[in-house]
Amino acid sequence: MIEVGSVLLHEDVVKENFVCNLNKCKGACCLEGDSGAPLNYDELDVLDEIYPKVKPFMTAKGIATVEEVGTYVTDFEGDYTTPCVDTNKECAYVTWDNGITKCAIEKAYEHGAITWQKPISCHLYPIRITTYPEFDVLNYDRWSICSPACSFGNELKVSVHQFLKGPLIRKYGEEWYRELEDTVAGI
Repeated sequence: MIEVGSVLLHEDVVKENFVCNLNKCKGACCLEGDSGAPLNYDELDVLDEIYPKVKPFMTAKGIATVEEVGTYVTDFEGDYTTPCVDTNKECAYVTWDNGITKCAIEKAYEHGAITWQKPISCHLYPIRITTYPEFDVLNYDRWSICSPACSFGNELKVSVHQFLKGPLIRKYGEEWYRELEDTVAGI
């Protein structure tokens, strides 16, 4: 493990390569899994607040799901997640662009309708955060549907943490990221 401030990172976050290749995977991470995207408690009110502005960017199925179950749900483990259409299939916030999944929340953000980009768990994927009272642990979540991203990352020689520079700065700040880079340079 690598320690940066109050964050522990699995070595794979800095040693493994990864660059999303949506032309290959079509955004399957938003369509598959055993529940929706993980949400932090402080994101729940945000979803409630922005939903009216995100709704115009959503699919009819996504809107119907949110109208039925709410802007977030509790999964089988008791964690907050985004709701899924057709029980554990696509995220209710999925929209489509030429056969590739996109996020309706992010589309609303890109169009200036909201100032919140998307849930941090989505922005940081394939990193998953486990939060403890004293520190966070960042792990690289390996999933076969992301093999095109691994190949593309190897081709471009871009590590997971480099690919996720923006989301990591969003979560922990620029100073923290600079410290991460300094730590990695010393390895």
